[in-house]
Amino acid sequence: MVLIDKKIFGGGIAMIVAGIVIGLSIGEPPTGQAGMSEEEIIDLMVAEDENQALQLLYGLLIGVGFLLILISFGARRRKGSAKRSEKKPAE
Repeated sequence: MVLIDKKIFGGGIAMIVAGIVIGLSIGEPPTGQAGMSEEEIIDLMVAEDENQALQLLYGLLIGVGFLLILISFGARRRKGSAKRSEKKPAE
């Protein structure tokens, strides 16, 4: 039986799912064609910048979600672990 913290594990799964959904919704990067006007070039550059930002976002979401899943396997305190107790200073 593996000890996991279910809240952290669920958060990690949710972040991975959100990253995958964003990644799938992006689709193909915007492409240009020959003979574009200056306004179309500027719009293309803005669309490429937004696409790159979304790629960074879903990459970070998937990465942090994966780390949360890994952390969840060691985050739960075992039942037989030692309890912390404060020692009173000697007078």
